[in-house]
Amino acid sequence: MSAFLYLIPSTIGDYEVKDVLPRKTLDVIQDLDEFIVENIRTSRRFLIKAGYTKSIDNIKFNLLDKHTSESELPGFLDSAKSGKSIGLISEAGCPCVADPGARVVALAHQAGIKVKPLTGPSSILLALMASGFNGQSFAFHGYLPIDTKQQQKRLKEIEKQARLNDQTQIFMEAPYRNNKMLRNIVMSLSEATMLCIASEITTDGEFIETKSIGLWKKNLPDCNKKNTVFLIFA
Repeated sequence: MSAFLYLIPSTIGDYEVKDVLPRKTLDVIQDLDEFIVENIRTSRRFLIKAGYTKSIDNIKFNLLDKHTSESELPGFLDSAKSGKSIGLISEAGCPCVADPGARVVALAHQAGIKVKPLTGPSSILLALMASGFNGQSFAFHGYLPIDTKQQQKRLKEIEKQARLNDQTQIFMEAPYRNNKMLRNIVMSLSEATMLCIASEITTDGEFIETKSIGLWKKNLPDCNKKNTVFLIFA
């Protein structure tokens, strides 16, 4: 039987796993005892909330974060190469989008290991769905430069791309820098440009609103330490 590298979505924020993930995804999790994760503590908590019935102490966790070297990655797939399926758990939402999981997936393809994405929430797609913007042509830019001047320059470039291509532009920021990002957005972009702010999607604190930069200037929301996706359309 062929082994799979399962790409396992997790909840966005502190939310009931069984209310977010479909039964098939939860069933796959039950069959695995080796995972590639970005944070072992939060992954343990996720598995418990998902109703994992095996002993958590017997699980093998391979840590994949910004400190993981390229030389360590091939070893994470040793079990799959030997015929045993393993899982890659996202820290929040879907794996490999704005997180380091894509590095392992690329190696799995090179090694001939079958990659199986599972269904779960994606804050990026959910935000796009709720924005009212063009869903047929869009670009995801991930995280923009941190430096204020570079960030403002990039925002203007993205706005120009939105206008020229009739294309939705999507980007994110570290939650503790969201309010700075918002200030730079309203300072840098035309008042007629549309901005959708989508925070804490799928949680009880969900906030999704779309309006012009001119209107946002009058009343900016507090997005500090909230998982937020920004979308612009010009």
